[in-house]
Order: sequence, then structure tokens, then C-alpha cells
Amino acid sequence: MIKIVTIVGARPQFIKAAAISRAIRNEFSDSIKEIIVHTGQHYDPNMSKVFFEELNIPQEDYNLGVGSDSHAKQTARIMEGIEDILLKEKPDCLLLYGDTNSTLAGGVAASKLHIPIVHVEAGVRSYNKHYPEEVNRIVCDHLSTLLFTPTVSGVNNLAKEGFNLENKAPYHVDNPKVFFCGDIMYDNSLHFAEVAKTQSNILNKLGVEGKNYVLVTVHRPHNTDDLLALNSLFKCFNDLSQKDKIHFIIPLHPRTQKAMEKGLDAGLYHSIKHNPYIQIIPPASFLDIIQLEKNAQLIMTDSGGVQKEAYYFHVPGIIFMDETPWVELVESGNARVVGSDENKIKDAYSYFMKNRIALKYPSLYGDGKAAQFICRQLVDTFAVK
Repeated sequence: MIKIVTIVGARPQFIKAAAISRAIRNEFSDSIKEIIVHTGQHYDPNMSKVFFEELNIPQEDYNLGVGSDSHAKQTARIMEGIEDILLKEKPDCLLLYGDTNSTLAGGVAASKLHIPIVHVEAGVRSYNKHYPEEVNRIVCDHLSTLLFTPTVSGVNNLAKEGFNLENKAPYHVDNPKVFFCGDIMYDNSLHFAEVAKTQSNILNKLGVEGKNYVLVTVHRPHNTDDLLALNSLFKCFNDLSQKDKIHFIIPLHPRTQKAMEKGLDAGLYHSIKHNPYIQIIPPASFLDIIQLEKNAQLIMTDSGGVQKEAYYFHVPGIIFMDETPWVELVESGNARVVGSDENKIKDAYSYFMKNRIALKYPSLYGDGKAAQFICRQLVDTFAVK
């Protein structure tokens, strides 16, 4: 039996970890022992604990409780905690997801201890290093032994960076292996969409069951900390909802709530608070967000995970970023990158509302069985001594 240490710290990682933990529990319990480390990067119960409970992720074995801070301080504290755990547990490999500070810290700590790194969601690139996530994912990829990429474009990105796609076993950091496995988020969306049908009543609770509505999520610092961007986005939400008398459902990240209260123009803030078509709600659980995504007319977001979830459920997306690492969404014609530009947002909104029924959604993210594939490769690679 192999021992793996899994690092999670943020919402998308909790969701991805659920798929791997489910595959281990259902199919690999006799060959993989998983130790889960929660870094505490997301420490609000609505952003963390609820996901563990709802997604049936095993209780974490360790919680570092690092909380929020600057990138350097947060990363340093996570590295220090992970190093102690790795020295104690002596795993066969460290499993990392995505592109957070938890991912970066885990990768650096494990590499110094010569513990093989497995990166799920490797090869994703926006080609803009101003985003801290881009730096995190590049560093992690180049420290990894096994790289599992969700898309063909991810494989191509790694090839451009010098990874040899023909490498043969035994694999190690200087002879890494790249796999196209499909998107583990797709596994979960398929699985939990069925669960949400019976366990989520969010549509009824909000009074939007059977109604047209737009789902909005905003949390990235370039949108919440820039007052011009913040005001531009919320002006669009206010204008469009009133013009078309369509509900805008906005599960509000704690960062955005604080920014909105402090940074919005007083008149705009007052208008939004009294706009009957804007419903601002606390952060939604995963099952609730799945229900909201599946039934939305349109999704507006700056979340990488929500961008893809919109596609899974055949809902067009408007992306509040200057570029997206999920370029295939834009290339397929089902999403537009608009930043915080008011004209671009309104143009994209108008286009998708008129054309959404005619859009096509080709299969881009695998067959929904990425977790099983990854577990099989872990056993095949690390069970051999």
C-alpha cells in the first residue's frame, strides 16, 4: 500500500480532493492510504468546513490554520507546517491541486525533502505572471514527478516548456511524466449534480425556481481591491438587472463584501441595496452553487472553477479577467473575457442572452473518470520499490 499526503487549502481544492478521496474509498482502499492536510488558507466556515461536510471529504488529519496574510508570510507558514508533517509521515508522494499558495508551499517543501510531487491540474497557463496563480502553477509543474493535465492545451503548454512527453518509467523529478487525464472538476460536477437535485433547495429558498436569472461570483483582488473595477462591475449588475428585470444572484465572498461596503459609490451602493432584482447572499455551499449554475441563464465570474462549471452545464460565461487559463472556453465561443470593462460586459451579456440556445458545447474535459485514472497511475508508479 502506498501513502500519499494531500494538500488542500481553498474551495477548488476541496472539490477536487473529494473526487480523489471518493475514488480511493470506492476502488483503491486496499492500495492507497491518504493523509489530508488542510492549510487553513480558506478559514471561514462557509468557505471551508461546509465543503468537507457536504462533499463527504474525510476529516483532515492536520490543519495548519494559517489564515489570511501577505503571499510571502502565508506561503512561509504553510511551508513550515508541511515540512514538519512530511518529515513525520514520510509519504511516497505529495498530491497537490491547482495553483494556490498552498500548492506552491507544498511543492517547494516537498522538493527540498526529495519527496515526489504529483500535480493535478498541471499545464494550465494564462501566460500572465502578474497573476500569482500563474507563478504558483509554473513552479509546481517544474518540481513535479507526475503531471496530470485536464486539457490537450495543457499538454501542449508543457511540451513548449521543455517537458518530454515520451519519458519512460521510472519517473522522478528529472524524468517526469505528463498525462492527459481530463478534468477532475468534471468528475465532481457530474457526481454532485445528481446529489444536488435532492439535497439543495436553494432555488426555492431564493424564490427563483423556474425563473430567469444570472449567477455572479466576484472575489479576485484585481476586481475587489481596485475601486474603479469594483464600481464598474456592480454598476453593470445594477443596470442590466433593472433594464431586463432579471434576477442577479450574487453569493458574496467575504473579501468582496468588505470591499463593496467600503469602496462602492454611495449612490450606487444605495441603489443596489434597494434593487429588487439583485439578491446578495452569503457564500453558497457546493451543492447550492451547482444548482444555481445548472439553472442559470448566464454566469458571470472571475473564478477559474466556476468558468468551467458553467461550461459543464452548458451555460455561457462572462469572465471578469483580462485573460483566462481555460482558453478553450473562449475558443469554443461559449465564454468571453471582458475584464471589468463596462462596454465589453454589456456587449457580452447582450450577445449570450440572444444566442445562448444556439451555442454548442463540444467535449473538452475528458470522460468524467479522471480521479480513477490518477489513482491507478499513483499505484503503478509508487507501489514499485
